[in-house]
Amino acid sequence: MSDDAPVARPAARRIVVAVAVVALLAVAFAIGRFTAFGATAAPATPSTTSADAGFARDMQVHHTQAVQMAMEIYRKTSDPELRTLSYDIATTQSGQRGEMFGWLVEWGLPQASSQPLMQWMASSDAHSHGDTSALSQDELLAQMGMASEAELEQLRTLEGQPADCLFLGLMIRHHQGAIPMAEAVIELGSDPRVKDVAQTIVDGQSAEIDAMRDIQSRLTCSG
Repeated sequence: MSDDAPVARPAARRIVVAVAVVALLAVAFAIGRFTAFGATAAPATPSTTSADAGFARDMQVHHTQAVQMAMEIYRKTSDPELRTLSYDIATTQSGQRGEMFGWLVEWGLPQASSQPLMQWMASSDAHSHGDTSALSQDELLAQMGMASEAELEQLRTLEGQPADCLFLGLMIRHHQGAIPMAEAVIELGSDPRVKDVAQTIVDGQSAEIDAMRDIQSRLTCSG
């Protein structure tokens, strides 16, 4: 039995060394994976006071009214071009509104905030409305280009060319209020998806303003 011992010891040492090497490789692999995971981990989600969250909330309010006006004129206009345009506005902005709702859910943030409308834009170089806490809700909505309740009631009441022309004037102003908001979040935001949607709003609504002005001219709308 003693003659076999010197042979067994080197074999045992080789096994121990092999196990140790495998263990070291496993640790190194785990460290590498952990480091790679840390390098590619998702960035922190936007906070409740961020430009991304403020934009998602305010633009949902803005889009809601646009959809309301677009569906009102879609229901009763007899102008084929305006009917098509109003349908496109309603469907596009309904989809974007749902996307913004989903962002806030994903970020674990409430859909509403105590922060005044457009306050998130205060640090923008070109689109700040200053301290919006000093403004009334009606003043804030007007600065966003939104229609008043009286204007919405007038749109519901009118028919024919007067309704078409009123809609065009209200929606052009509405778009003109949305574009600076979209440009502000492109400047201030951090989430790439938010910036992409905001750029889509800038491009799409700028083109729609041109289209609506052409329709105004064709319908000989005054003002």
